[in-house]
Amino acid sequence: MAKPAYNRILLKVSGEVLAGDQSFGIEPQFLHSMAEQIAAAARTGVGIAIVIGAGNIFRGMAVAAKGADRVTGDVMGMLGTVINSLALGDAIEQKGIKVKVYTNVPMPTVADTFTARDANRALAEGNVVICAGGTGSPFFTTDTAAALKAIELRCDVLLKGTKVDGVYSEDPKKNPKAERYETISHEEVIARDLRVMDTAAFALARDNGLPIIVYALDDKEGLLGVLSGKTKYTRVG
Repeated sequence: MAKPAYNRILLKVSGEVLAGDQSFGIEPQFLHSMAEQIAAAARTGVGIAIVIGAGNIFRGMAVAAKGADRVTGDVMGMLGTVINSLALGDAIEQKGIKVKVYTNVPMPTVADTFTARDANRALAEGNVVICAGGTGSPFFTTDTAAALKAIELRCDVLLKGTKVDGVYSEDPKKNPKAERYETISHEEVIARDLRVMDTAAFALARDNGLPIIVYALDDKEGLLGVLSGKTKYTRVG
């Protein structure tokens, strides 16, 4: 493979995709397939940081919408991201790649507490760095956490792995005629309220000059395809 276009990336993985064809939990086959994609990319020398959601386990906003306390729900969601991060970290290590799992919700017997200094050092030493616990505060999504971590860890780009192959004018599952964008600016995404990520994440990326690439996690070329330009995606920025 040719030299990747980026030296350091942050990969944002939606929690739902870890469930595969299931509606809940972690589907081992998909987990290990994703771990192999990440390991293959790491072997090329690109630095990789990862943020994972928890939609396959718990959604604080959905629970709050039914009358539960939003803060409590968001904290439970943060704990869900720790479960997903530990699972993915273990799967990557089984491929022979060093991994460091950090969390913004301090739990020292489970994972290291995140600091940008330590995480940057771990990346420089060749570790895949997984950041759990969102931002550590309620009312912020893991999309926003991904943008924040990408900036803190001096990443060249944020990769958003989803179930669709880019940013569309509408949900392509609801409208097959929805327009797919090859490139689009942060401003346009925000103005058109295109919700592949939340507005705060796009605004943070815009204000810090961070490009975002949105692609389908199940693309046959995988993560290496994105890095080599073979995979279909939308570039935001």
